[in-house]
Amino acid sequence: MAGVNSLSSNDISPSMEAVDLEPSTGATLFHTDYKKHGDLRDMLDSSKDSLKLDAMKRIISMMAKGRDVSDLFPAVVKNVASKNIEVKKLVYVYLTRYAEEQQDLALLSISTFQRALKDPNQLIRASALRVLSSIRVSVIVPIMLLAIKESAVDMSPFVRKTAAHAIPKLYSLDPDMKEELIAVLEKLLADRTTLVIGSAVMAFEEVCPDMIELIHKNYRKLVSLLVDVEEWGQVVIINMLTRYARTQFADPNIGQPESEDADENAGEFYENSDDEEDADAEEAAKPLYKMDPDHRLLLRSTKPLLQSRNTSVVMATAQLYWHLAPRPEVQLVAKSLVRLLRSHNEVQAIVLNSIASMTIKSQGGAKMFQPYLRQFFVRGSDPSHIKILKLEILTNLANGSNISILLREFQSYITGADPACVAATIQAIGRCAATISEVTDTCLAGLVHLLSNRDPAVVAESVVEIKKLLQTQEAEHKDIIIQMAKLVDTVEVASARAAIVWVVGEYCERIPLHAPDVLRKMAKSFCTEEVPVKLQIVNLSVKLYLTNPVQTKLISQYVFNLAKFDQNYDLRDRARFIKPILFPHGEPGKISKHAKKIFLAPKPPPTIESKFANRDEYQLGSLSHFINSRAAEYQDLPSFPAVPPDPSVRTVEVPKPAENPWKKQDKQEKKIDKSKAGPSGQNRAKFYDSDEPGHRSGGAKSGSDSSSDSDSDSSSSDEESSDSEPEPVKPVARPTKHKQAAPPVKSVAKPAAKITQSDSESETSSSEEESKPSKTTKSAAKTKPAPLPTPKSNLDLLLDLEDIPPSMPTPVLTPSLGGFLSPSSTTTTSVSNNVGQPMFVSTIPMELLNKMTTGGVAVNYRFTRHPHLYAPRMVGIELTFSNLSSEDIPIIKLGSKSLPPGMSLHEFPALSNIPPDENRSATLGIDYNDTTQAAKLDLVIGSRPYTVSIGCPTGEMMRPLNMSQMAFTQEQAKLSGMNEATGSVSLPSTACDAKSVTQRIYQLANILQVPSGDPSQLLFAGQTVSGGSLVLLSLGLENMVVTINTEKIVLGNMLVKEIKTALEKQ
Repeated sequence: MAGVNSLSSNDISPSMEAVDLEPSTGATLFHTDYKKHGDLRDMLDSSKDSLKLDAMKRIISMMAKGRDVSDLFPAVVKNVASKNIEVKKLVYVYLTRYAEEQQDLALLSISTFQRALKDPNQLIRASALRVLSSIRVSVIVPIMLLAIKESAVDMSPFVRKTAAHAIPKLYSLDPDMKEELIAVLEKLLADRTTLVIGSAVMAFEEVCPDMIELIHKNYRKLVSLLVDVEEWGQVVIINMLTRYARTQFADPNIGQPESEDADENAGEFYENSDDEEDADAEEAAKPLYKMDPDHRLLLRSTKPLLQSRNTSVVMATAQLYWHLAPRPEVQLVAKSLVRLLRSHNEVQAIVLNSIASMTIKSQGGAKMFQPYLRQFFVRGSDPSHIKILKLEILTNLANGSNISILLREFQSYITGADPACVAATIQAIGRCAATISEVTDTCLAGLVHLLSNRDPAVVAESVVEIKKLLQTQEAEHKDIIIQMAKLVDTVEVASARAAIVWVVGEYCERIPLHAPDVLRKMAKSFCTEEVPVKLQIVNLSVKLYLTNPVQTKLISQYVFNLAKFDQNYDLRDRARFIKPILFPHGEPGKISKHAKKIFLAPKPPPTIESKFANRDEYQLGSLSHFINSRAAEYQDLPSFPAVPPDPSVRTVEVPKPAENPWKKQDKQEKKIDKSKAGPSGQNRAKFYDSDEPGHRSGGAKSGSDSSSDSDSDSSSSDEESSDSEPEPVKPVARPTKHKQAAPPVKSVAKPAAKITQSDSESETSSSEEESKPSKTTKSAAKTKPAPLPTPKSNLDLLLDLEDIPPSMPTPVLTPSLGGFLSPSSTTTTSVSNNVGQPMFVSTIPMELLNKMTTGGVAVNYRFTRHPHLYAPRMVGIELTFSNLSSEDIPIIKLGSKSLPPGMSLHEFPALSNIPPDENRSATLGIDYNDTTQAAKLDLVIGSRPYTVSIGCPTGEMMRPLNMSQMAFTQEQAKLSGMNEATGSVSLPSTACDAKSVTQRIYQLANILQVPSGDPSQLLFAGQTVSGGSLVLLSLGLENMVVTINTEKIVLGNMLVKEIKTALEKQ
């Protein structure tokens, strides 16, 4: 016994999955102190984080398998304050699942969750909020609201998204918090992060879907960011925007005819009308619709989503186009919906249900799905409900041009083994016969032929459809009615027997010899028939008694006596109501005199329509539309407004940039100076001369320039403040003369003198200086037609605080290439002048086209590793054409091209008259734009085009560079971090020396070795052919590590892999 106990307790390792053994199992025979999940509790109580982490992994695994681990809640919740991040994450996952069930224990950790909301890790903050919102206790509603408000303004988008998810939970717990939650929602809807807005719109739909005023100012942002939102967020936003657009935009189909027939009839009316003025008036009276730009923006932004991989996104976009787009544009969704039919059966059911509803309308849906008719043919592997939906669509698409194809398909479906599909096929034939008059007789003959089928279900369904068709036909069809009457003895399906009896009774005057016999047979089996059949037997008795009372009076009385005491109360009531009318006691009443008019009245033919005809009231693709019944929380799709609301509510005012405080202060100081100095320009000049002696030290010209520019600045300030002072225009002549006399070098060197002044003076001077060129030019333009602008120095550009474009070009700043102000063009220019010669050029051609493919012409190609003559950005490719046939090749030229964006190609001259056994060469230039995408083009050999694809290896996209070791080290230091790719190499024993490694690298890549003082370090330099980006390669022979430094990150990673493969090759 002890051995067994020791085996049971020691044999369970921490890595094994916990087995749910109940106390009633055999384990209780050996364990008197059995506890469920005891080993997991011990591991959770351990002081080692590794055991806790292992226990939590096993618990989460059991949760994922659907096992109940709620009894571990006390042991798990104790670890909510664990310092191990991984343990804490798993604890929060567990608490999110069971916090609602164990509310009392979860409340004990509220303080821990509140502290976790301040955690530096965004995942911990989000998990804490998720757990907090899962505790369904009204006591903590204020705490939840405070946590949501704080998380809604969190720096992390993931936390803000979690806050949006928590809003509906809090609203369902306490609806009185709606006003506070709407304020938080308004902030989240204004978020520009794609991770957040999908969840924010979801919360909006749950809390306040009718408050469309929250969407007005965010409408354009939501539409523009829709493509980048996650897929499920796209579905929510599209559905919301569909309802929003239906309330804000007018119907785009205003003034368009509902069907093509209406349009044609209108055209004939106007053509045949003698009064053309009336026709013009009618045409002018039609309302012309001009689509709102926001409406067009919505359609344009959602169009790419029709290519989404998510079926829900495609379906949501399709319903948006169906409900909002003009009819000609709705046809865009047909191809995307047909593409979804290759998905799972569940997806097919939703899509086919929507297509069936769309194809009811001949103008909108049936026409756009006509080209895809064969996509709806039934497959043998389809389930029954999919087959029925496809048959429904095929019937809706049927017309005079394709009915012959459909009838052949229907004929093959009838022989299938699926009874539901067979019945639906016969119904489809009946609908086609009723809607297309050209094939009515053919379909009716086919249904009559099915009456002799061995399958009773086929016969029964055929009888029902023939009954419907006979009501729509004016001909007597006496032979068909007689044939149906003979089936009374064989057909056993209740609906079919009821249909036969109804047909015999309705057309009893056409078959006076057969109808009484049918009544006689049916009266014998009256007691054993189904209720629908009994009701039709009573109707047959009434009609035969009124038309042929001599032969049927007694049988009719017998039938009424049987029906009078039937168990079904509907049948009893009908028999007791009709019998006094037909068989009155005593003198017949007024109703009895009009019995024939009542019971033999002509009946209008039934309208055979689809069961999807009445689903327009529901939004396409919704649950209510699928089940054809209003589901819970379904929101009706609003109707288009007759007059659309004001579109200006969607206009968002862009905030003006804040005014420069230094400029404002400078203007105020100038106003004060002006008021002190007086209106005279000379007094102002003396004031500045005495106040700023540093300007005078630079020379008289500099001083006059400063004073004149100060005057012009003061004049512009006066013009802004008061329009009544015209005197600031006077000193304009001084700077004009000064510019003509002084060379431009003087004005450029002017800031150098200002730097020597004190800090306060330099700041004031620079503030004054920033507006001098533009304002002086404006003033001078009034007196001189073409003044010369004053160039700015580098210091002016750095201190320029206004939004005026600089007068000299500024260098492009590229942080990845070095210092703060180092332009990227410097490196490229200095390096491009040191292009070296390739150390290896392959002479082995590669096959492009085989002679078997072209009928005797072999095409090979190789990379020349020299710049192309047309453009140095292009890679030179030598094509060799060998005529191995016995006939001359008249011409070889380049045909059509299919190049990715950014790539270009230079064609080679056409080669003509190539005799047998002769080779011709041509050079092709391709600019690959530093990408590995292949160029697709057609080679026209003779008169036949052959499509080829030429891809460029990574090593052929480079040109060699001569570079010193010092320059290599400097450039490598600039291209660090993300611009660096490394990989370890295992060199074979046959090629581990420096010479062999160098030769292999030369064969792989068109780069050049850099002289290195360290023999164990091989350095190579090159640049890309198209973009001129540096490619630096270093290989350590001791540590066997390859390092590539380049701006082209993808190209660098690929080159590391190719070099590793080439060097490790045996």
